[in-house]
Amino acid sequence: MRNIENCSGALHPKAIEGLRLFNAGEFFEAHEELETAWREETDEIRDLYRGILQVAVTYLHITRGNYDGAVKVYGRSLKWTRDWGDVCRGINVKKFREDAETVMKEVERLGRERIAAFDLSLFQPIQWNEKRLWLCDRCGSEMYEKNCKVTCPNCGNRFDCSDLNLYFD
Repeated sequence: MRNIENCSGALHPKAIEGLRLFNAGEFFEAHEELETAWREETDEIRDLYRGILQVAVTYLHITRGNYDGAVKVYGRSLKWTRDWGDVCRGINVKKFREDAETVMKEVERLGRERIAAFDLSLFQPIQWNEKRLWLCDRCGSEMYEKNCKVTCPNCGNRFDCSDLNLYFD
């Protein structure tokens, strides 16, 4: 498991732009922005950015009908996207991994000869909360995150970052 301390703090501005572009289906441009964030970061979060940019390249290969490229780059991405908690810096990493796996199962089902028939609607947006604002489900107050614990100062409601996927539905 990665150091959860790396999941505290804000996303790099280029990573934010990369996520926005990814969600717009602009995978080449998303790759470029995420690569800049990856190069400029100094801590372990850079690996998550690298994994997301690799999936963007995977999706670009799929849109271009490049089966071998998609399979190869996706395989590389797994090294960078595994071992993160469910949510990191507001990114729903668990859902991102699941979505990419679903895409690749379909690519493999279609195979090299039929990749052009890939249904682009299988590309799901990355769920993330840029502002990292959490509202208490008990009293409605703003909650605060520290060291992967989210706490309501009003009523004391508390949970781990791994439970934050509740806020992405």
